[in-house]
Amino acid sequence: MDNPLIRLAAHAASWRDRPLTAEVEHHARRALVDWFAALLPGCAQPPATLLAGVLADQRGTGRAICYVDGQPGALRHAALLNATASHTVEFDDIFRDAGYHPACPTIPAALAAAQARGGDMDLLLRAITAGYEVGCRIGVAVQPSHYRYWHTTGTVGTFGAAAAVGVVLGLDETRMAHALATAATMAGGLQQAFRGEGMSKPLHPGHAAEAGALAALAASAGVTGALDVLHGPVGFAAATSEDSGKWDKALAGLDETFAITAMTFKNHGCCGHIFAGLDGLATLQAAHGFTAEDVAAIHLGGYSATKDVCDRPVVETEQQARFSAQYCLAALLVLGGVRIAAFTQENLTNPRIRAVMPKVTVSLDPALAADYPARRAANLEVRLTDGRLLRHHQPTRKGDPDAPLSEAELDAKFQELAQPMVGPDAASALLAQLRQGRALPGTVPLLVN
Repeated sequence: MDNPLIRLAAHAASWRDRPLTAEVEHHARRALVDWFAALLPGCAQPPATLLAGVLADQRGTGRAICYVDGQPGALRHAALLNATASHTVEFDDIFRDAGYHPACPTIPAALAAAQARGGDMDLLLRAITAGYEVGCRIGVAVQPSHYRYWHTTGTVGTFGAAAAVGVVLGLDETRMAHALATAATMAGGLQQAFRGEGMSKPLHPGHAAEAGALAALAASAGVTGALDVLHGPVGFAAATSEDSGKWDKALAGLDETFAITAMTFKNHGCCGHIFAGLDGLATLQAAHGFTAEDVAAIHLGGYSATKDVCDRPVVETEQQARFSAQYCLAALLVLGGVRIAAFTQENLTNPRIRAVMPKVTVSLDPALAADYPARRAANLEVRLTDGRLLRHHQPTRKGDPDAPLSEAELDAKFQELAQPMVGPDAASALLAQLRQGRALPGTVPLLVN
């Protein structure tokens, strides 16, 4: 077997100079728009706000912008805080086949590096594309068994950040390989961190962005890593999945098809493993016109992660609610959507939502589990108080590559999440810059602190 790390490093390094097609640029800009939409609300919430305060005296000097407090500083400082903020409200993108959120570790590291080095939008888009290629493909190699214990965004995200920063730094194939090799041994992120209470989950991409940046900087200075660390007998894949990695599958189409063109952009502000259930319930409600009070019982049949991660009948915190199928399905019925407002303190204690939650059950559907992670489907049964039993099979999720958000829908999502944070004029100006601009985005003052 060819060394997968060497092949990925050569591919990543090539993005510094290879032609950036109109299609790839378009999709990379979509990813950038979506990342800023997820970032801005998280800039006003813990843990990013708490970290910004406690790390203020460690900001360092530089031109990388920390969007949490609007101040310039060192590359790693900005990457850590911006990545943490962008994973907080659970609106960041997904690469379905890897069960991975590539934007929140990759884009903040790439953007901080480009700002620090005086780059332009073209360089940023190349770096993002390279980071997505490396992270998403490594994610494919170790899934689905990796996700039993590991949070892919924290682990695989370290590689994506390293590759992206490596492109900005101009690393050649050899130094890019050493950057990825060093990133491997700093990767981390445990599932248990978001199975219960606590703020640790957003720190997973935060650490990944910072550690990946460190790995690339180290390689640029000549620091070397173990080049067999991905596929070796005690390497990354062997340690974090059932085998030494599905590298043929992961590397298929390298230089021909690009991960960034097949992204899922979230249409709900919660865990993606609930999305198919939410879409199916919305379809049934639109067809039959029932209200929350008309529902006697809801059963959601899903794939493994829907049951293992999101079957949470009891929730107390915002974090728990975002990962509870019971809460999110109830909130959809009561509020008409699962967006930022669904997780305010007022709605966390909303008696109408709380009344529906005990009526919701979740089970593993073996047929759906067999298709995971390549397909994320759900089977819904809704029993109404008048005795009707409604059934629906939801084959995919709104926002997945086979049911993508349109340009108008993505822009509307951006405006919805950005305007309360920066105001309508600043939001529209930022959106235009992300869509068509050739210069890097700069400081974006927040209205909310």
